Amino acid sequence: MRNISDTIARLAAMQGRAGLSSQRDHDTLSDLATFGSNPGALRARFHVPVDLSPGAALVVVLHGCTQTAAGYDYGSGWSRLATEEGFAVLFPEQQRVNNPNLCFNWFVPEDIARDRGEVLSIRQMIEAMVTKHGLDRQRIFVTGLSAGGAMAAAMLATYPEVFAGGAIMAGLAYGCASTIPEAFDRMRGHGGPSSSDLQRHLARASLHQGPWPKISVWQGSADNTVAPSNAEAIIAQWQEVHGVRGSPSRKETVDGQMRQVWCDADGNEVMEKYTIAGMGHGTPLQASGGDSLGKAGPFMLDVGVSSTRHVARFWGLTEPGTRRMAKAETASGAALQPFTPKEKPLPVRIDPAPEPVTASSPKDGITKVIEDALRAAGLMR
Repeated sequence: MRNISDTIARLAAMQGRAGLSSQRDHDTLSDLATFGSNPGALRARFHVPVDLSPGAALVVVLHGCTQTAAGYDYGSGWSRLATEEGFAVLFPEQQRVNNPNLCFNWFVPEDIARDRGEVLSIRQMIEAMVTKHGLDRQRIFVTGLSAGGAMAAAMLATYPEVFAGGAIMAGLAYGCASTIPEAFDRMRGHGGPSSSDLQRHLARASLHQGPWPKISVWQGSADNTVAPSNAEAIIAQWQEVHGVRGSPSRKETVDGQMRQVWCDADGNEVMEKYTIAGMGHGTPLQASGGDSLGKAGPFMLDVGVSSTRHVARFWGLTEPGTRRMAKAETASGAALQPFTPKEKPLPVRIDPAPEPVTASSPKDGITKVIEDALRAAGLMR
């Protein structure tokens, strides 16, 4: 059994692997400069196709430890797919001042509680993107790898009303750890809450009563960093709210890999789980061949199956007609209405001072619109 110091050393060694410099050279993302109080002190990056239609969807993508937003985008191909299919992509990015290994703090209670810390920062980014670009509030999705996958699980649990779907790559269930030692134990598959306890964590994360986001889970069978049992825990956590207890509705082979599917009473696919045979820790890619997308690299694994494309298809982003304007209100030019949280926002961990407003950068126009929307949604004071 590896101890904590050994695991930290292994993660640090991974950080120095080749490939990061080439990823930096392919940074095509823009910065979202203003998006609220940012209590989690995160950076916000994004990609919006030049011909984006009104009412387009939004995908939130969370990188793994030692990665950057641009590096994960380069490997996964999300921006390229967004340009092909006509949706926007938001890339929250961790900062070393928060976590020296650039991991999202998925195990820190004040960072994964609704309207606090890092999850609130990401929620504020989403509000700013929707307001600035006129995106469809009914088609917001989130995905992430490893620590980013665990943070995606936290976003789905704390703001389920925001998301239509989520995809967790080699991640962990919401609320399974609250300290660093617990986090490493859970990653190795040791201990952890029971299925009923995980379901209670989900129920207590918000006041939401449904409908619930669709869940896609991806896991390598040979992952020695995040044990495959964590994928089972994620499935168990979400089965109760979806009313799909027990065994999957069907099993099938997709691109040579096992896919399990859970369907609701109406036959709709609400949960899926891909098990990639022999794959280690990372995001599954098809980086070569006719339907290739993304680039292989550290934690970006070319195994002949594109999780990016399959997840987008599961969410309905690559079906005919997805570039349509989803609401008559959007087509008429009326303002999109912000979400109104059911809870009063809690005190935040930190609240960095806003950048000073100068004569060359007046606080008006889109900045004022975004801040007004954040206040209306209860996401900024």
